[in-house]
Amino acid sequence: MHKKAVAGLVVAVALSFLLTACQDTKVRQENEQLKAQVLELQKELGDMGNRVDKATKTGDGLLKENAALIAENKRLKATHPRTKTPKPKRVRRVR
Repeated sequence: MHKKAVAGLVVAVALSFLLTACQDTKVRQENEQLKAQVLELQKELGDMGNRVDKATKTGDGLLKENAALIAENKRLKATHPRTKTPKPKRVRRVR
């Protein structure tokens, strides 16, 4: 009976080692997948940062262009006098 208990203990230990090794393999695979995802996200973050920089530069350029157009519009309005409103005509009295 003592031999059966020791044999059972050995089998249990062996199975636990096999399960642990199997779990380690799964954990390693999952770890590698997560590392790949992190690298992909870092790459996307860099691309988005570049897009933000481009959009900021474009926005700044558009703001300057808008300010120039507003100044030009004001200048053109100042050079042309407004049209005069017609005065009502006098009504002639017939005698």
